[in-house]
Amino acid sequence: MAVLAIDRSAAAERRAYLKEVVGDGGRVRLSTSLLLLDSVAAIGFAAGLAGAASALVAGSAIWGWVTLTGLSGLARGLCVWGSARVGARGARAAKSQLRERIVTAALHRAPGAMRTSGELLQAAVDEVEAIDGHVARFLPARQAAGLSPMIVMAAVAVASPVSAAILFATLVPFILALILAGGAAADQSRRQFAALARLSGLFADRLRALPVVLAFEASEREAERLGIAAQDVASRTMRVLRVAFLSSGALEFFSALSVALVAVYCGFNLLGLLPFPVPETLDLASAFFVLALAPEFYAPLRRLAAAYHDKQAAETAVDRLSAVEREATSASALPVAGEAPGLSFESVSIRYDDTDAAAVANVTFAVRPGEIVALWGPSGSGKTSLLRVLLGLAPLAAGAVRINGELLPPGGSIAAGASWLGQGTLLLPKTIAQNIGFADPHASRARIEEAARQAGLTPMIEGRPNGLDTLLDARSSGLSGGERRRIGLARAILKPAPLLLLDEPTAHLDAAAEHAMIETIASVAKGRTILMATHSEALAAIADRIIPLERLA
Repeated sequence: MAVLAIDRSAAAERRAYLKEVVGDGGRVRLSTSLLLLDSVAAIGFAAGLAGAASALVAGSAIWGWVTLTGLSGLARGLCVWGSARVGARGARAAKSQLRERIVTAALHRAPGAMRTSGELLQAAVDEVEAIDGHVARFLPARQAAGLSPMIVMAAVAVASPVSAAILFATLVPFILALILAGGAAADQSRRQFAALARLSGLFADRLRALPVVLAFEASEREAERLGIAAQDVASRTMRVLRVAFLSSGALEFFSALSVALVAVYCGFNLLGLLPFPVPETLDLASAFFVLALAPEFYAPLRRLAAAYHDKQAAETAVDRLSAVEREATSASALPVAGEAPGLSFESVSIRYDDTDAAAVANVTFAVRPGEIVALWGPSGSGKTSLLRVLLGLAPLAAGAVRINGELLPPGGSIAAGASWLGQGTLLLPKTIAQNIGFADPHASRARIEEAARQAGLTPMIEGRPNGLDTLLDARSSGLSGGERRRIGLARAILKPAPLLLLDEPTAHLDAAAEHAMIETIASVAKGRTILMATHSEALAAIADRIIPLERLA
């Protein structure tokens, strides 16, 4: 009973999450309405066929019936096309909103969250994409399946109440077959989706770490791991396909059997050969109308069965997507005033969940407003972790961090009031001006030009035909490491933040580029508090104070 209650609770959470994703459901209702109109048009189509057949036998004009058949067929095509089009638009809107939520949650994960970047990428791309079929096909099909058969059965009942009763009686085993098929497919579909997510996440992570894999000659081992994961996906996919084929066959069998019963009844009724009395006598038009309309009675249910896999995929994706959102930190950002802030680290210890040793242990120091402080130490001494804890990206295991005397809450961040410059600068295939402007989307052209000048980009810009409007390609158009760092520095300058955080900004630069970068950093330090991690003696020399750190054993 407890397990059943948990399952019901999980199902209720999935439904609530999916309802929230769909929103007001206006497009779903419109798509459903079009499917219902398709059933109404099917009645007109069957009536046209029946009338034309009866008119041919009687030798009367058939053009009116042919026109009805043609118009009804055209209406059916437009209704199905419109339903698919509206459903696709609704799915696109739902995916766009959900993807924004997932990306936002991924960027605000709680410190120490275990989900890898590959898994987050899989969630934001493939798992969000799994919502498409649920919104575009399953929801309209489910709602239409509750009304369309009743509309068709009512039309059949006008021509032949007995045929309507046969359809209604055969509806029960059809629904039971649909439920059994859906239950059998649910578990296999969920396992296949989970295996696919593992494979995608593993591939993305290994692709990102390809230089490390090659450096440690681990390519064969990692290729074997990917092969095993791919084989797991293939085997689970085949299981899903087997269940899908079996369920489809069962549904088609019951549908064909039901239509056959109606056809046998109508034929024997027309010939007067029924072995039992019935309260009706069919003519050719009535019998033809019932036979033409009988398959339409099951069409909405068959459409629902075909879209049932979309429901399973969406529910599996929802379990994983909601977990990503739950990992997002709920602590609000700590605002930083417009003036240079003071920082205080009090017995700070940082320990990541996937490690046994602490990255930082019992570190205490303070940074006065407007002061330049360098965290000095070898790689692995925790310099970057101390910067990351200010941004909510490292888990504070013990101690406290204060900004202007105000306690930074667990998982809290001062990212909104800080500018960041690290060892790597992400550049997108946009213009140089656009790459700088990412730091402040509302910045004017004049401010972007001034930030570029302050960052020392003038020689590089003047050497390019289009200046700041030079379009960078996927390989950054041949920019040197120092030029890439200067674009990152221009971003940091452009952002009106009183706190500047620098993580090894001169690492891997030659002596000339390092000297130029240090001069630029010193020139933009006025009016800002700067906390930087470095093991460069030249960069540490411009600091007002140096905080030595040692690597923990």
